[in-house]
Amino acid sequence: MKLVLIASLLPCLVSCFTIPTAPTSLQRTNSVALNQAVNGANGAAAPKKVMVLGGDGFCGWPTSLYLSDQGHDIVIVDNLSRRNIDTELGCDSLTPIQPMEVRCQAWKEVSGKDIKFVNMDVAKDYDQLVHLIRQEEPDSIVHFAEQRAAPYSMKNSKTKRYTVENNVAGSNNLCCAVIDADVDAHIVHLGTMGVYGYGTSGGEIPEGYIDVVLPGGREANILHPAYPGSVYHATKCLDALLWQFYQKNDQLRITDLHQGIVWGTNTPQTVLDERLINRFDYDGDYGTVLNRFLMQGAMGVPLTVYGTGGQTRAFIHISDTARCIELAIDNPPEAGERVEIFNQVAETRRVRDIAELVAKMTGVDVNMIPNPRQEAAENELDVSNKKFCTLGLDPITLDEGLFDEVTEVVKKYKSRCNPTKILPASFWNKKRAEECASLDPNSITIKEIEDVKTEA
Repeated sequence: MKLVLIASLLPCLVSCFTIPTAPTSLQRTNSVALNQAVNGANGAAAPKKVMVLGGDGFCGWPTSLYLSDQGHDIVIVDNLSRRNIDTELGCDSLTPIQPMEVRCQAWKEVSGKDIKFVNMDVAKDYDQLVHLIRQEEPDSIVHFAEQRAAPYSMKNSKTKRYTVENNVAGSNNLCCAVIDADVDAHIVHLGTMGVYGYGTSGGEIPEGYIDVVLPGGREANILHPAYPGSVYHATKCLDALLWQFYQKNDQLRITDLHQGIVWGTNTPQTVLDERLINRFDYDGDYGTVLNRFLMQGAMGVPLTVYGTGGQTRAFIHISDTARCIELAIDNPPEAGERVEIFNQVAETRRVRDIAELVAKMTGVDVNMIPNPRQEAAENELDVSNKKFCTLGLDPITLDEGLFDEVTEVVKKYKSRCNPTKILPASFWNKKRAEECASLDPNSITIKEIEDVKTEA
């Protein structure tokens, strides 16, 4: 069926739902306002029991600490797969992350609060998952337990298959387990802005749903068309369909958070003890673009900008990730309401503009290298984030003062860096691999700290 989109004409309609009985945008705004009035401007509500799937990861660990610090009772579930991938890639976190048992004990010592850890594979250990949910009876389940890197998902057939099997099976298992456990748990899923795609849309990307005109002039509000740019992004699109189905079929309460690229390393909780430090990925597979630039700048390495650097992306600081998760937990959809979707972003910036900002701060050169990704060389990106702002979020934006925190972390752990892992090592297709064939991972050299300009 051909759809005419009012807001913009998108290049691909992978999937969509017509929802004739869905609340209007005004009704949803009123619902948000009601939650705000009940919970307070910052979404503060009574402490809850929260199960954090993937709580050992880059976003999961600081979020778990933040939620615990806010008084919530936290149970972390993780199979430590990200640590295993470190071994597979031969590239550890730049920061020395401690075993989960040590992390949880350190948090107990500095905060007086317990965090329970359960080693479990959500995608495979289904019976254990059902038993745990039934036993713990969580109010909310935060779902980070997915392979999160687009480059890794495109590395080879093995990583493509693993990403699909792990991510989609894990999400489906979670929905089934909540149903079988007969627990009314609110699922909060960390998705990605990449579900919308990164082509120029021609207008502001709304939060999850878009107004359209169907044949005959019928107006409807449907799930925003999906346009994934990698296998990883495709799994998030498939997740979105699963959420829609299980909400419609089983009335599960679900919130999907379309998050931008995360930057930063530590939070007010992770700096309380060296053993609580968050992981810092700098390699071409798992390092997020701004963190990679800050690491490269601090080490005197020319910044690796892919293609023209004309890609515009949405960004969010790691501390805001944790805050947004709590706001979502404290403002769940009512039973029977459609999947709630937030755009979890602070701002959008063009990659080359960020590179110029970091280069100016550190004195390093900007190196335009062949793009390993199959993507538009240039794009605009205008994103709505009104829902979180309405709930009281005052987002952290890119600031050179905050950059200092990251660069100080890099300098402290510089000796742990393997410079051969800095250049991209995963390519979207054979053509991209051929175009990047001249990149030599052994060509990267790290300068002494004294040689690197560090003025703000």
